[in-house]
Amino acid sequence: MAYSSRVTPGVRPGSDPAQNAVVAPTRTDPAMRAGSEVLGGPAGDHRAVTGGFWSPVRVIFVVGTVVYWLGFLRTWPCLSNNWLDPDRYEAMCYSDIPILYSLRGLADGNVPYLEWPAGGQPWEYPVLIGALVYVLALITRLLTGGTADAAVFYVVNAVAFYGFFLVTLYAVSSYVKRRPWDGLMLALSPAVLLASFVNWDWPAVMFTTLALLAWSRRRPGWAGVALGLAVATKFFPLLLLGPLLLLCLRGRRMKAFGWLVLGTVGSWAAVNLPVILTGFDGWKYFFTFSAERGQDFGSVWLALQTFGHGVAPTGVNTVAGGAFLVLCAAIGLLILFAPQRPRVAQVSFLVVAAFLLTNKVYSPQFVLWLVPLAILARPRWRDVILWQLAEAIYFASIWWYLVGLVDGNKGLSEQWYAAATVLHFLATAVFAGLVVRDILVPSHDPVRSDGCPADTDDPGGGELDRAPDWGSESVPA
Repeated sequence: MAYSSRVTPGVRPGSDPAQNAVVAPTRTDPAMRAGSEVLGGPAGDHRAVTGGFWSPVRVIFVVGTVVYWLGFLRTWPCLSNNWLDPDRYEAMCYSDIPILYSLRGLADGNVPYLEWPAGGQPWEYPVLIGALVYVLALITRLLTGGTADAAVFYVVNAVAFYGFFLVTLYAVSSYVKRRPWDGLMLALSPAVLLASFVNWDWPAVMFTTLALLAWSRRRPGWAGVALGLAVATKFFPLLLLGPLLLLCLRGRRMKAFGWLVLGTVGSWAAVNLPVILTGFDGWKYFFTFSAERGQDFGSVWLALQTFGHGVAPTGVNTVAGGAFLVLCAAIGLLILFAPQRPRVAQVSFLVVAAFLLTNKVYSPQFVLWLVPLAILARPRWRDVILWQLAEAIYFASIWWYLVGLVDGNKGLSEQWYAAATVLHFLATAVFAGLVVRDILVPSHDPVRSDGCPADTDDPGGGELDRAPDWGSESVPA
């Protein structure tokens, strides 16, 4: 049976008041229910669910603000000593931001993709990141009276990231209207505390979640615009198109997918073509750099090499790419033949997780890509916390391993670092396994079994929510 009998044919999502009733995590989430006993137990039947200043989103913004800026203060040791070795690793506050500010010529006023230092390399990130850092470098020089100051540049970036983070919080909290409290998991995420300032990942995360939010509101064209901008910041959002194609094929919503593709191509081209036409050599460096890069920190391939089972450098692209394609094929079969059409968030998480698990590099800040998708795919506090704990252990291990490379008398051994890599690999794989189980047995899915009887399909699916499904005759076209 493709759909639960509780689905009401012909009822447009949002028309039933029960469908939009705010879900209280202390009543539906076992971990939150148990934890709430410390504060008097789960929310009661007469709790205030509407009105008042302290709406769920405002509470989430406050909590997220505290966590975010505590994460910034955590990096003070590096900010105060200009990111010196090995202190920046011992204090776990390393950041690419101030280092590349100098190495890529931003401090000298170079324009990314068009100019780079003699003997150096071009800017190695997609176009919107290059535009962002150039603007932030100009703001830095304005604030410092024309002086290049890496510390000020770092702070300016942190302020910009805060804006991106707040938008992401809003998108996650608003994705399923009746589940705003899911955003609290992102606000309290250890990844936000630890990894927000390592690199320029927040813009891509923000645009990706905005794309999902627009899709959930039945705006596929605008979802495509946001997705194209996301791809113009990092590569990984492009992966969402594959699962959405299969979902739309299964749900007979190819027109919506067409608008999504049109918006994606249009916005990506709008920001990339000017750079392609004026600085092609600098623009293409991101792609050549990614292709030529070998197995690196955080990847399972580097861990296997440490344990004596590595892949030859000349073959790692083939093996890693082949492994990713195998996982993509498995996800595709799951989308097409699951008993009920999977939710958009579930398969979005799975495809990005597959990419990271098989990629040649799994940098510690890449966890930011997964956290919002994981929360939307399986909003269960216990599972998210355990997975995040494993990622926090890995975050500490990579910096302490790098301490050992700088100072042989300190730090983590290569074998213990490889063990931590395997831990965070397995933690992500286990979480993905839970999502797969939710797809195969929808009664395990927290979103489809949270007590709202009028909505058991995909409340974040937009045009796919209650669309026709293979094997079901109860849902109208």
